[in-house]
Amino acid sequence: MKNLTKVTGFILISLSDHPNNLHLLFVVFFLIYVLTVIINFLIIIFIFTDSRLHNPMYFFLGNLAFIDVSYSSVTAPRLLVDLLTKNHSMSLPDCIAQIFFVIYFGSSEVFLLSSMSYDRYVAICHPLHYSQVMSWGTCTQIVSLVWSSGLLAPIICTLLLKRLTFCGPNFIHNFFCDLPHLLKISCTDTSINVLVVVIVGVLLGTVAFVATFYPYVRIFSAVLKIRTVDGKRKAFSTCTSHLTVVFIFYASVTFIYYVPNTSNLLTLNQVVTVIYTLITPLLNPLIYSLRNKDLKAALRRTLHVDRKIPVNVRGNKAQSLFRRIQFRRLHLSFP
Repeated sequence: MKNLTKVTGFILISLSDHPNNLHLLFVVFFLIYVLTVIINFLIIIFIFTDSRLHNPMYFFLGNLAFIDVSYSSVTAPRLLVDLLTKNHSMSLPDCIAQIFFVIYFGSSEVFLLSSMSYDRYVAICHPLHYSQVMSWGTCTQIVSLVWSSGLLAPIICTLLLKRLTFCGPNFIHNFFCDLPHLLKISCTDTSINVLVVVIVGVLLGTVAFVATFYPYVRIFSAVLKIRTVDGKRKAFSTCTSHLTVVFIFYASVTFIYYVPNTSNLLTLNQVVTVIYTLITPLLNPLIYSLRNKDLKAALRRTLHVDRKIPVNVRGNKAQSLFRRIQFRRLHLSFP
């Protein structure tokens, strides 16, 4: 038998070794993280305080903003610390905790995107019954199911990690602890872990994928029946933002977890991981905000730049100004 030294900590490989690059990366990622937190929390505040945004679509969007902030906060602060310090070590409990929350918020976002697809389906295909089907009670139950269902995958995956032993090398070629990288450096047989991860991922992924895209099949078939071009454009415009977010999310997840992580693709894998964990939580609110008139109107109302003078007030002011002009003309006509 071999004498194996049990490893209780890991070394995260930084994105760059050059000091100048580290400082530049710190500034870039710090700005990205701050903007992510600010923009997502602004959306949450707008939805919570503006009565015009109290409907199911924005209720789901507020939950998506909270997930984006939480997901980014699991990885970004640790990355920022590692970019400024030389100590890139992480203990095994901290690594497992980070894996748990990464999987949890990722799974919750998958189910939430499915719920948002169903909301768009009801709004477009059954508009007359929308208020009845998507009542506040129903929306609360859906969101509760989203957050509770997201716990299934991380609990199973992290509990199975306790059976593994790590003997070295203890280098993780990523800026955070991720499940595939941790399984790769284990000196225990990980076939059970890989099998369970594949089964859970395929089952949950298939359910979420079908629940996300099947409503759009029904939506597209319903929209194609609309005769007017303007009607089709309006119907598609309500789905464009959500489809863009779904495409970015699924493309990143597919590349990270289903494309073999070879040495030739290591740099590309790190780039996609950065996009998936840091850029996407910033892009999601921007995509929804730039294409959403209600959110832009809420921002203008908050900044007090959209205060329009009522018609009667404008009329009173115009009449008052007209009287002053007439009085001044009358006054100047007398010697």
